[in-house]
Amino acid sequence: MPSLFSIGGYRIFFWSGEEGEPVHVHVAKGRPTPDATKLWLTSAGGCVLAHNKGKIPSKDLKAIERIVAAQHDMICREWRSYFDVENVSFLV
Repeated sequence: MPSLFSIGGYRIFFWSGEEGEPVHVHVAKGRPTPDATKLWLTSAGGCVLAHNKGKIPSKDLKAIERIVAAQHDMICREWRSYFDVENVSFLV
């Protein structure tokens, strides 16, 4: 699982083996887990919550969503590189 960056103890990462899905990140406190919170990136340059299985407190989650949206272009570049795809697709 490649880590992209950390925010206040939360790790933002890709989960390996998801190359057929639209671009998204997972968020976990500390180590990556299968139940990590999932954020879809949008075609408009933002992100939307897919689920909060990681039970991140709302205040933390809102801050993480703002930072993920601000890093949209970098995340898309990393997605293309990691999954070896020319273009990324978005859920919304």
